[in-house]
Amino acid sequence: MSEEKPAEDGVGNRTGNEAADEGGEAAPKFRRRKEARPDELLDAALDLFVEKGFDRTKVEEIARRAGVSKGAVYLYFPSKDAVIEALVDRAVGTLVGEVTERIRHYRGDPRVLLRQLMPLFLARVSDPRILAIPKLVIREAPSHPKLAQIYRDRVIGRVEPALTALFRQGVEGGYIRAIDPQMAVRVLLGPFLMHVLLADVFGIYPESDRPGDLRIPELFETHLTLLFAGLEPDPDPRKEPTHG
Repeated sequence: MSEEKPAEDGVGNRTGNEAADEGGEAAPKFRRRKEARPDELLDAALDLFVEKGFDRTKVEEIARRAGVSKGAVYLYFPSKDAVIEALVDRAVGTLVGEVTERIRHYRGDPRVLLRQLMPLFLARVSDPRILAIPKLVIREAPSHPKLAQIYRDRVIGRVEPALTALFRQGVEGGYIRAIDPQMAVRVLLGPFLMHVLLADVFGIYPESDRPGDLRIPELFETHLTLLFAGLEPDPDPRKEPTHG
């Protein structure tokens, strides 16, 4: 009788580390396309992070939820921090890159570009799995500072300087009133963060026919309407008011 072939792991190849997986998980019952496995692992991790919290989720639980061995997780992600980094990059990495690149090449009224960028933001944050990332960061950051640092490095640390530069050139070009560019960025981003905080932490949702609906499109439209009105350039004191 021939020797029984070792069961393959979720990667399709049995390695020494995986064969000795101390977690004792059962071998996966089916094979996956190799290129799909990282996303499957990230989906499993995000579900667990939302359900249990970042600190309380173990790598072996991610593996079990994804149907692979613990060793298979480590082939793609060397640590749990690497998992959350990949989740952030998957959720908003492309968006952050596109936004910062468009801002870098833009000269003119910031309101025009912000209006053009709004559909990009809406398309991303309307996806519950993408919105789950900033919600997770807001909820977990006080007890897990490394999580906040990851989001800062991957997202805020790239977007904030770009938006500051956008407002600064708008002030210098006379397209908007003379405001502090850094404070303008906080005014721009703050309402969205507070909106998520009110719902996710305090359970305060806007009125809606659909329970749990954050009504983000209406939030963005209202916010930009008020913000843009406040950014109107100061009237030129040298010009006499015209009378009809």
